[in-house]
Amino acid sequence: MTKHITDRARMARHWLILADDLTGAADCAIAFGRIGREAVVTWGDATKPSHRQAAVWAHDVASRGLSSEAAAARHLGVLTRLPMSERALFKKIDSTLRGQPAAELAATLAHLKSGAERIFGVLAPAFPATGRTTVDGRVLVHGAALEETELWRRDHTYPNADLVDVLAAAGICGEKVTLAAVRGGDLRARFAAMADRSATMVAICDAETENDLALIAEAGLHASPASVFIGSAGLAHALANLEGRGSSEALRIPASKFGTLTVVGSLAAASRVAARRLRETGTAAYFPVEPKALAGNDVDRAELASGVMARLADGGDALVEISLNDSPNMSVGPPLAHNLATALQVAAPVIGAIAATGGETAAALLSGLGVNAIRLADEIEPGVSLGLTLGSLSVPVVTKAGAFGDEDSLVRINERLHAVRTRGSFA
Repeated sequence: MTKHITDRARMARHWLILADDLTGAADCAIAFGRIGREAVVTWGDATKPSHRQAAVWAHDVASRGLSSEAAAARHLGVLTRLPMSERALFKKIDSTLRGQPAAELAATLAHLKSGAERIFGVLAPAFPATGRTTVDGRVLVHGAALEETELWRRDHTYPNADLVDVLAAAGICGEKVTLAAVRGGDLRARFAAMADRSATMVAICDAETENDLALIAEAGLHASPASVFIGSAGLAHALANLEGRGSSEALRIPASKFGTLTVVGSLAAASRVAARRLRETGTAAYFPVEPKALAGNDVDRAELASGVMARLADGGDALVEISLNDSPNMSVGPPLAHNLATALQVAAPVIGAIAATGGETAAALLSGLGVNAIRLADEIEPGVSLGLTLGSLSVPVVTKAGAFGDEDSLVRINERLHAVRTRGSFA
């Protein structure tokens, strides 16, 4: 952390966070929620005035699986529709560059440029707590080049992970800021000079540690009145740490006798391993679901729902996992998540808590259960957010990006949700 933090850096701001999926929106917003700021995550079109009044409002644009043109158009539509007055903007991108971050950022900057002479972007995708760092403008995962990882092989958009090239694909001018420059003591002046040099400039910042991100966040807040922050939850936490603690009221709910529903829809190996570990503990009844069972077979879906409901109603926990092979068709993810949500709708009255891995899975499941937002309360571990569902169902909920966590993540999530739902307290 920087030794000297000015009053301007300490000032509590109202934030609008735009993300391409639900788990990303949540893991950025919880950075502020965990320090006492009121933080709400929404998705779809049904945002309510009460959601928009939150100090920190994160919105899932649901563009992860779209083409670059469609993702840009959706971001532009959301930016046009959502009120941004007096809110600082954080454009959340995936720390491993999945989806269409360049096209989305180009649309965001173009929209902002229509109302300002200059726009300065501070890009820092590093999330050190989950092993994501940036060196020489390139993304690394646990020290390995992103292009060498399973994450890149399974899902990538760009030829390489050099951030200058990634931004250039959408016509954005970016300039690298090396680790030496980040740590050199004059980062604020460097940012200010970059902001003055071009009407639209993005500083591509290296970062290996949380302290690097703290330096970037503070300098970025002073670089330009039109600074836009672009990154993952690592940068969100750095910005939140520069603000004083908030005083939002602690969340409380009635204690529940019903069990926890855990749904694993992510294709990431980390989530599959964690699901196997939770299954091995014997604390959650296991319900594997074949894709063909969700494709229209009403008998199979009814049998799944009946089994899950019986388990939850008896106070036991249920683990539902979509079974996929080692080389899944990425395009089938959204319809599978939607069909699973439809099958589990009838279980809503006996759900005591929910855990979901994968942004599409979480959004589809929660929407199907009548949930339209999440009020965030705490962070169980890096990238794993705990909150309360808002809408026709009010229960504790945990969302986790598929690739985050270790083999025991779902075990820890299950234990925390058991404590919350049985005590009626998020503390």
